[in-house]
Amino acid sequence: MDADEPAAFKRMPKVDLHRHLEGSLRLETLAEIARQEGLSLPVERGALSEQVQVSPQDPPTAQSFLSKFEALRQFYLSGEIIQRLTREAVADAAQDGVRYLELRFNPTALAIARGFPIGEVVDWVCGAAEEEAHGAGIKVRLIVSVNRHEPVEVAQRAAQEAVDRMSNGIVGLDLAGKEWEFDAAPFSEIFAEAKRAGLGVTVHAGEWAGAEAVRHAVEAMGADRVGHGVRVIEDAAVVALARERGLVFEVCLSSNLQSGVVAGVAAHPLPRMIGTGLRVTLNSDDPQVSGISLSGEYALARRELALSEEALQGLILTAAQAAFLPPGETKALEASLAAELFGGGRID
Repeated sequence: MDADEPAAFKRMPKVDLHRHLEGSLRLETLAEIARQEGLSLPVERGALSEQVQVSPQDPPTAQSFLSKFEALRQFYLSGEIIQRLTREAVADAAQDGVRYLELRFNPTALAIARGFPIGEVVDWVCGAAEEEAHGAGIKVRLIVSVNRHEPVEVAQRAAQEAVDRMSNGIVGLDLAGKEWEFDAAPFSEIFAEAKRAGLGVTVHAGEWAGAEAVRHAVEAMGADRVGHGVRVIEDAAVVALARERGLVFEVCLSSNLQSGVVAGVAAHPLPRMIGTGLRVTLNSDDPQVSGISLSGEYALARRELALSEEALQGLILTAAQAAFLPPGETKALEASLAAELFGGGRID
């Protein structure tokens, strides 16, 4: 594969386990909504972009990165808008060569502008994602996300709506938010109940806090996967624990750069994580907020981190194996990807 040929990475069949709906909104659609709804935000693309996308002028901090989502909360003004945004996010993933997508969304964030019932919001996203996935030829499942910096009661309601809609494509529960300031512990029982009900558990950890946050995600939160988790590499004992438990890491390169988790691409621990035998995947996080695509992230890993084509293929197959799907569907997804990647060659 020619690392300088973006089309090659776009053709590569991919899996995205860590993509936020709220970070996947088309800028042109946001500008249209701002005009139609009379929002107190710029309607010209360049000026609007400064509010909702990371720019080179933004400081690489968690606070600056998350501030984009506060602006985005103004746009979720109707069920029709939320459904449209969901359909477009799924369509964009399919167009980028993603074969399987786990799209996570925070129903509280989508409900807050107009005070929609949480259950209605979840239904809107489920219906729109299923409809678009069928037409676009992509398999999509959904993860309900809650923030650790919001009340536990809010998370409890969202988690219950997720459990109630497992038959509608909800497969997981995610804890996100201000990791450097708010503990995950108050949410542990909510996540334990969700796991007992059959949902997969993924926790943002080891991004803006250290390796001990990864340990807590595994031991106290029952995490099957960890969002980001790159600071696990700071503690050999936690690396060993993650390896023993088969923990899967949802790594997102550009997001880590833009939010100040790592100082530069060359400093990113992804190659070291792979080298220590951790189960690692590559994901987009917030493609529109970050101004990236998943194909671009694979190109970045190849170009700047010198990952081989075989290593990139391994990331894809690991993501398939880690999908929150029943075993039979997981095997079928892995076999389908292997057939595309290797022409039907054997999976080692």
